[in-house]
Amino acid sequence: MIVDLFAGPGGLDHGAALAGVPSIGIEWDANAVATRQAAGLPTVHGDVRRYGPADFPAATVLAGGPPCQTFTVAGGGAGRAALADVLHAVRRMGARKSVDPAVLGDERTGLVLEPLRWALEAVDSGRLFEAIVLEQVPQALPVWAAYADVLAAEGYSVATGVLRTEQFGLPQTRRRAVLVARLDGPVTLPEPSRRPYRRGTAQEAGDARLKPWRSMREALPGRGEFTVISNYGTGGNPKNRGRRHSSEPAFTVTGKISRNRIIDAAGRELPRFTHAEAGILQGFPATWPWSGNDIPQQIGNACPTLLAAALVEAATVRQPEVIAA
Repeated sequence: MIVDLFAGPGGLDHGAALAGVPSIGIEWDANAVATRQAAGLPTVHGDVRRYGPADFPAATVLAGGPPCQTFTVAGGGAGRAALADVLHAVRRMGARKSVDPAVLGDERTGLVLEPLRWALEAVDSGRLFEAIVLEQVPQALPVWAAYADVLAAEGYSVATGVLRTEQFGLPQTRRRAVLVARLDGPVTLPEPSRRPYRRGTAQEAGDARLKPWRSMREALPGRGEFTVISNYGTGGNPKNRGRRHSSEPAFTVTGKISRNRIIDAAGRELPRFTHAEAGILQGFPATWPWSGNDIPQQIGNACPTLLAAALVEAATVRQPEVIAA
């Protein structure tokens, strides 16, 4: 069983279910909890800092995606500014020295240390997690690399890197820094099943061993032909608004997806993405029971489900040992 920290509305949990692994999630936001409960997901409504591995004795896998707002380029950057202090804190925790998260400034930045606290508490109790799965924005990759050093010293095989969601079947371009660790054998990052999206490159072009990336039109067939106009990745400058045709994957789904304009071939305004449609672009079923308030933010904060499934499988399916010749 997985214990999922910062579980949100269930992205990692749904991905874990696709991989055949049950989960229980800890989530403090009442809106995300409402969605989880409506979806029938086992949930603890609380703060991960008030819990530890001893509270979940049946969990053999630790997973989580700490809040990314202070690390992402779309946020204020407090986490990026405090990166050296975060890395120093990770090393101190590995040496079993005390760390005061307050020195990291924004409270959300300190939450990136919570999965390591859980992992080390499990080590020190003698009941280690068999596997660990973590994901965050690409800017957090140095944190996962520092985690890897600490976990390797505790006997884990660890792999880190940045993966692209469209290469795992999501009809959306999104990059995530990930960590997978395994206690009883080698581990590697999951292999992509689809080609990377490159603007101006045909869907059929590229490595013939991989499937094509998925388009918005494939994911939302009832929409017909359309164009999305978004300022994601443009620094908020309306003159730089990006455009994606329905024959392409969506831009990264964020909590501001409801601001994206949608037009038809003649330039006429179309209805904006519904909650169900935005959820589909993040990998959720069309019937996912979005509940509570601030649903676009819930969807944008969720772990992309198909990437989660690939990460869980990579961490929990035993890989063959490499025998030297």
